[in-house]
Amino acid sequence: MKKGILALAIIITVGLTWYLFIKPQDYIINAKTTSRPGVINQTLKLWNGTLAGQASITQDNDLDHLSQRITFADSTHHYEWYIKPDTDSTASITVDVTDVDHSLMNKLQIPFSDTDFEKRSRKTVRDFLEKLKEHEESFNITLVGEEELATTYCACVAVQSKQFEKASKMMENFPLLNSVLAQNGIVLNGVPMIEVTDWNIEKDSIAFNFCYPIIENDSLPVIRNINYKTFVGRKALKAVYNGNYITSDRAWYALLDYAEKNGLEVAQTPIEFFFNNPNMGGDELRWKAEIFMPLKN
Repeated sequence: MKKGILALAIIITVGLTWYLFIKPQDYIINAKTTSRPGVINQTLKLWNGTLAGQASITQDNDLDHLSQRITFADSTHHYEWYIKPDTDSTASITVDVTDVDHSLMNKLQIPFSDTDFEKRSRKTVRDFLEKLKEHEESFNITLVGEEELATTYCACVAVQSKQFEKASKMMENFPLLNSVLAQNGIVLNGVPMIEVTDWNIEKDSIAFNFCYPIIENDSLPVIRNINYKTFVGRKALKAVYNGNYITSDRAWYALLDYAEKNGLEVAQTPIEFFFNNPNMGGDELRWKAEIFMPLKN
């Protein structure tokens, strides 16, 4: 009898010690989404940027784990976001939440009441999920499969930017490629495109050529900041993106997921062709871009 009581006391003591002093999080929140991990990752980073300097976020080695700190008036919360794909178009999110300054008190109170800490944590995660749902409804991605890209001659501007600045950098250089080429009698031969030459997924930075296909001839004028090059055709995975071109990179992640699930090796240097002029406005879900991820030989 005494041995049983002693064993029970040890189990309870060990359990309480783990719960109060070792367990890394104060509270766990789980959610299901109809989105891909890459889209969740990028939306989470953009949402973090809207929190008026109260938050910071870092990516831990891969797209599926991010660490976030949010400062409120009376406390600082640490959120560990874990993203797990379930199907081609759904994912689960687990959020471990810790109050940096009041962790022990929260652990003591949580089993007995619905604390303000829990309510605030749920509201914060719910706010993000609402933004994610709103974002999901703003675009559509259709995976097509393998396609052979044709070789074409181009006039290009070299650009470096953060990933989310891609569209603004294109608009910044659009007059140079559109008006200047026309003023110099250069004949266009297709829709504007970008060719990503470097994509740092961890830092969300890219380098790319913003190009117009043109008719090649022997007397092309020298124009500052514009270079002429041959875009070499290659076999690639294709997706059709409908939505604002600011977030056309969501198709990049869809193509990476498709390649991984089908055992295909790809070069992480996406190519995009744009069939609408954003300056003309209209329903963004009717804007079209064809997105390609080159296959490795």
